Amino acid sequence: MKERDQIIALLERIEENQAKALHIQEQQVAFAKAQLERSEKTVEESIALQRVSVARQAQVRNVAFPLLFVLVVLLGYLLVKWRVMW
Repeated sequence: MKERDQIIALLERIEENQAKALHIQEQQVAFAKAQLERSEKTVEESIALQRVSVARQAQVRNVAFPLLFVLVVLLGYLLVKWRVMW
């Protein structure tokens, strides 16, 4: 009977350890899911910021290029008017 009681006690300890391991694993899965959600949120924010940046670059390009063209034309006009180029 003593040996049987020892085996039962060992099996109970094994069961307790498995329950603890399962609980720890559940905690780790919950932590991993939380990390994944934070990572996805960060990626979404990054993509949104990149879209804003690209839109602003397009606005600057639409203003700067025509302005540069006008300035170059005016510079050419002044050079011809003052005959610096001749």
